[in-house]
Amino acid sequence: MAVLPEVPGLARGACDHGSMIARWQRWFVAGWCLTALAWTGFAAPRSLAWLMGGWAVLLGGHGVVLAAEFLAANAVNRRGQGPHATPAQLLRAWWAECLLSPRIWAWRQPFRANRIPDHVPPPDGRRGVVLVHGFSCNRGFWLPWLSRLVAQGRCVVAVDLEPPLGSLDGFIDTLDAAVRRVHAATGQAPMLVAHSMGGLVARAWWCRTGGRVPIHRIVTLGTPHAGTWTARIGRAASSHEMRIGSAWLRALDVAQRACPPARFTCWYSNCDNMVFPMHTATLPGADNRPAHGLAHVELAFDTVVMAETLALLDED
Repeated sequence: MAVLPEVPGLARGACDHGSMIARWQRWFVAGWCLTALAWTGFAAPRSLAWLMGGWAVLLGGHGVVLAAEFLAANAVNRRGQGPHATPAQLLRAWWAECLLSPRIWAWRQPFRANRIPDHVPPPDGRRGVVLVHGFSCNRGFWLPWLSRLVAQGRCVVAVDLEPPLGSLDGFIDTLDAAVRRVHAATGQAPMLVAHSMGGLVARAWWCRTGGRVPIHRIVTLGTPHAGTWTARIGRAASSHEMRIGSAWLRALDVAQRACPPARFTCWYSNCDNMVFPMHTATLPGADNRPAHGLAHVELAFDTVVMAETLALLDED
């Protein structure tokens, strides 16, 4: 765990691998399209039932995976403290995630990640924002946020955390460079908004800098602050670090207690299909805000969550 020792040259900048996730996801989309074409060519002359069955699998396979996640989340959450999700909430959240996930992983991230560049206008006395994505994502995840912040004339930088399967400690330099860039451009302490794994990177960055870089607030959206049950499935270095009770998380807790306090706002949900039990997305002493009924990705784009988070920018 590297959040404890100070590392020289912390702000040397982001590594030049910003399109790695985009490349992987473009290959996945290409493979899906080729599979769909091949199946259509094979099944169409034989049987309409075969053709429709194959297309149902191709279009609905991710829904089956998501359903398994929601069932697991509900089972684990019901062992602990409530409020527990109702069947209607789970069904609605599952459907929302089924519709939203392809737009992000098959369109925004692989093909639109750089459509809205970072916006660094001349100083106007207002705070800027640094956006930090989660596991298997890139800056394309934040397109709705980027669009809104740029329209407001805010300074905003969205990072790419690379390499995608690396340790959480390896992302700290990238985040540090972005925070310092926004601070230098605005003259104001920026606000960090982090989804999922990105919130752990933000905490590790804060511990590494020891509070020497000004920050207004760190807002986390569905971040596994105490780990998550689903991390036991992953094989990436960061997956091991996000497991409940991992050595990395224990060291992070110790390091944060030794750091100057920072203001945290932590959004969490009883329908989060990736971070559960749900209270693992909260922090002791933080402004913990429930967004019950929202799925993991949906949480980042809910209009109320976005509005209340952006309102924190102008809070003293």
